[in-house]
Amino acid sequence: MKPKVHSSRATAVSFVGAAALVLSGCGSENDAGGAADGSVTLGFVNGANTHFHTCLLKSVEETAKADGAKVYSANSKQDAGTELSNIEDMISRSVDALIVQTVNVDALEGDIAKAKSAGIPIYLTSVATSDMSDVLGAAVVDLKKVGALDAGWIEKDAAGKNVNVGIVAGAPGAASDLLVGGFKDALPSNAEVVANQPGMFNPAKAQDVAENMIQAHPDLDYAFVANEEMAFAVRKAFDAAGADDVKIVSVNGTEEGVAAVKSGDLAATVANSAMEIGRTAVTNTIGLLDDNQDVDKIANIPLVLVTKDNVSEAPQYCPK
Repeated sequence: MKPKVHSSRATAVSFVGAAALVLSGCGSENDAGGAADGSVTLGFVNGANTHFHTCLLKSVEETAKADGAKVYSANSKQDAGTELSNIEDMISRSVDALIVQTVNVDALEGDIAKAKSAGIPIYLTSVATSDMSDVLGAAVVDLKKVGALDAGWIEKDAAGKNVNVGIVAGAPGAASDLLVGGFKDALPSNAEVVANQPGMFNPAKAQDVAENMIQAHPDLDYAFVANEEMAFAVRKAFDAAGADDVKIVSVNGTEEGVAAVKSGDLAATVANSAMEIGRTAVTNTIGLLDDNQDVDKIANIPLVLVTKDNVSEAPQYCPK
């Protein structure tokens, strides 16, 4: 498979500070970027260090290796400035394409412009932009639908009764805003959101938020938590406060999360497999680089609302 040639890539400049990044590669040992044998070289810019991001990286690396591609990776650690610096470093390595798990959708405009000016196509994971004309493609998780599925479970469980709902969001921007927005928009009129605070995708922070939330709202009925790592900490805080009857719905579908649904620690979770996102991103990026392959520009990642009734249907979340 011969990738498209990007004529302006040869003029890409080297950026100061690249040596400060900790990068990992698999495949060819040639750190210059494009491999001499014509295989595809990818740059993967990850957004954080949560379990989701770790599994996503593992899936990207394993799929790239299986497809004979080389991948460099860097982590933006939830900082938009670091994300742009990582992209600049990947450009200096003359990668054939960039795969980006953004920290904030607002940061994408600069990311896309930088990649476009270097003649390097950019593929997005989890989210897409409203204008995809300058983007190679995207493996999209409909995050609003994820939130809506959890809200739908609450609507069914509440069965018309007036209920109080708390939200432990992630970090402002990108995934968290979409998740929470979809959740709130889909809640029935009998469900009132009485608290909404960011847990920053940090279990310790989420536990503090939950402790304060249950003190301020001892009549809480449900909590929506923006990922399972935080949800476990929220469960711990609620249980310690004697609020073990508060039902928690969450997001991810990790092995631990599915087990928590089975045990009753979580009432429901929405599975969106990090393994599937990574596989799709690498496979479709390589396919879209090849004019001879018919690959959809936007791929929608399957979602599964996991409850006690269907835990066996949850997809594998992380590569083994």
